[in-house]
Amino acid sequence: MTNMVITISREYGSGGRQIGEQLAKELGFAFYDKDLLKIVAEKSGIKEEVLQKADEEAANPLFAPYYPPHLDPGSLNDRVFKMQADLIKEKAATENCIIVGRCGNYVLEDAENAVHVFIYADEDAKVTRTMERHQISRDEAEKRIKKMDKQRRAYYQYYTEWKWARTEGFDIMLNSSALGVDATVAAIKAIVEAKMK
Repeated sequence: MTNMVITISREYGSGGRQIGEQLAKELGFAFYDKDLLKIVAEKSGIKEEVLQKADEEAANPLFAPYYPPHLDPGSLNDRVFKMQADLIKEKAATENCIIVGRCGNYVLEDAENAVHVFIYADEDAKVTRTMERHQISRDEAEKRIKKMDKQRRAYYQYYTEWKWARTEGFDIMLNSSALGVDATVAAIKAIVEAKMK
């Protein structure tokens, strides 16, 4: 095994991104989240602002134009998903890295050098984290969590045909509110280091 990749899927407010960033620093791995979109924009020549509108959003078949099969370029959402999936495969094959979101566990489901993690948290912990991070009220935080998790669920289930936040497709599922960020990072790190031996 020449390199290792960790994919992190997460509930909104669970601290998944923070856990991924801290883990990347401790392991000396590259870290990819929204910056994948920047790389895709540079490679494709499509403006990053245009791609952002379709990032981690399921395509809406009701609004997608119908083309003959040999001409159908797919929706922008589908093309963004494919471009990011290709980039994730490229990164996973060439460097030690952590990929947050973007159905990374599905894209790399057959990769022997991958560990797939899902981070979740208790509702109150997610609300508190979201309130603090965005300086918003409890009611606004609850609405934001519900909206973002609904969006993530729709995106994940549209592109993978798996159920979001279920064990299928994941090696580890950790409750960050029960463990805390440091212990969650330590748990993933221990598993990854054991696999790398």
